[in-house]
Amino acid sequence: MVQKVIEIVGMSEQGFSRAADNAIQVAAQTVRNISSARVEEMDCRVENGRIKEYRVLMRIFFEVER
Repeated sequence: MVQKVIEIVGMSEQGFSRAADNAIQVAAQTVRNISSARVEEMDCRVENGRIKEYRVLMRIFFEVER
Protein backbone atom coordinates (compact mmCIF):
# COMPACT_ATOMS: atom_id res chain seq x y z
CA MET A 1 0.00 0.00 0.00
CA VAL A 2 1.11 3.55 -0.73
CA GLN A 3 -0.45 6.63 0.81
CA LYS A 4 -0.40 10.24 -0.27
CA VAL A 5 -0.57 13.19 2.13
CA ILE A 6 -2.11 16.60 1.44
CA GLU A 7 -2.51 19.64 3.68
CA ILE A 8 -5.81 21.46 3.96
CA VAL A 9 -7.26 24.19 6.19
CA GLY A 10 -10.70 23.85 7.75
CA MET A 11 -12.62 26.80 9.18
CA SER A 12 -15.65 27.28 11.41
CA GLU A 13 -17.26 29.87 13.63
CA GLN A 14 -18.34 27.08 16.05
CA GLY A 15 -14.97 25.69 17.21
CA PHE A 16 -11.89 23.68 16.35
CA SER A 17 -13.75 20.36 16.19
CA ARG A 18 -16.23 21.74 13.68
CA ALA A 19 -13.38 23.24 11.63
CA ALA A 20 -11.69 19.82 11.43
CA ASP A 21 -14.97 18.14 10.50
CA ASN A 22 -15.60 20.72 7.77
CA ALA A 23 -12.15 20.08 6.32
CA ILE A 24 -12.71 16.32 6.13
CA GLN A 25 -16.22 16.65 4.68
CA VAL A 26 -15.10 18.97 1.88
CA ALA A 27 -11.95 16.97 1.10
CA ALA A 28 -13.99 13.75 0.92
CA GLN A 29 -15.99 15.23 -1.96
CA THR A 30 -12.96 14.96 -4.26
CA VAL A 31 -10.46 12.72 -2.45
CA ARG A 32 -11.22 9.00 -2.24
CA ASN A 33 -9.94 6.50 0.33
CA ILE A 34 -9.19 8.93 3.18
CA SER A 35 -7.81 6.74 5.95
CA SER A 36 -6.74 9.25 8.60
CA ALA A 37 -6.06 12.89 9.37
CA ARG A 38 -3.80 14.79 11.74
CA VAL A 39 -4.31 18.30 13.06
CA GLU A 40 -0.95 20.04 12.69
CA GLU A 41 -1.88 23.55 13.85
CA MET A 42 -4.83 25.38 15.36
CA ASP A 43 -5.37 29.11 15.31
CA CYS A 44 -8.20 31.60 15.34
CA ARG A 45 -9.12 34.96 13.90
CA VAL A 46 -10.02 37.60 16.48
CA GLU A 47 -12.19 40.69 15.99
CA ASN A 48 -13.06 43.22 18.67
CA GLY A 49 -11.58 41.06 21.40
CA ARG A 50 -13.63 37.96 20.49
CA ILE A 51 -12.90 34.83 18.51
CA LYS A 52 -14.56 35.19 15.12
CA GLU A 53 -13.29 32.05 13.36
CA TYR A 54 -11.48 28.85 14.31
CA ARG A 55 -9.00 27.31 11.84
CA VAL A 56 -7.15 24.01 11.72
CA LEU A 57 -4.31 23.00 9.44
CA MET A 58 -4.65 19.29 8.77
CA ARG A 59 -2.74 16.56 7.01
CA ILE A 60 -5.07 14.16 5.20
CA PHE A 61 -3.79 10.66 4.42
CA PHE A 62 -5.30 8.57 1.64
CA GLU A 63 -4.46 5.42 -0.25
CA VAL A 64 -3.10 5.80 -3.77
CA GLU A 65 -5.12 3.74 -6.25
CA ARG A 66 -3.32 1.42 -8.61
